[in-house]
Amino acid sequence: MKTKQFVLGVCVALVTLGAAFAGSADEKAVRDADEEWSKVAGAKDLDKTVAFYADDAIVMPPNQAAVTTKDGIRNLWKGFLDSLQEISWKTTRVEVAKSGEMAFLTGTYEMTMKDGTKDHGKYCEVWEKKGSTWKVGIDMFSSDLPAQPASSPAPGAAEKK
Repeated sequence: MKTKQFVLGVCVALVTLGAAFAGSADEKAVRDADEEWSKVAGAKDLDKTVAFYADDAIVMPPNQAAVTTKDGIRNLWKGFLDSLQEISWKTTRVEVAKSGEMAFLTGTYEMTMKDGTKDHGKYCEVWEKKGSTWKVGIDMFSSDLPAQPASSPAPGAAEKK
């Protein structure tokens, strides 16, 4: 009887340990993928930067509508990369779903525009495992800097008397 309990205990421990290692392997894989993504964006490689997105990805940039097509995402990044001198980001937190098929990352970014203006902020990404590859499904980011007032009122914003 004691042998059966011991064997059962060892099996439970091994299953738990195996799940923990699988989780940490997925965490490392998605963290590494995000780090590589930051490097290729910093190198201003448009094709490689966009390749990190899933085909059905959504990008939610600040102060504009969500971008929901691969062409739209490519155009968004082309505009970014054309206006940037430097960009980088660093993951601060990774959570992998128990299924091992989805993860979310949060972190901070820094960028310098060609005109010398600097920005820094935070981001949240949802990554999806597509086969054995991690792809970005949702990408959202926002600046930590105070919002700038509009230079002129939007059309139709003036009060009517």
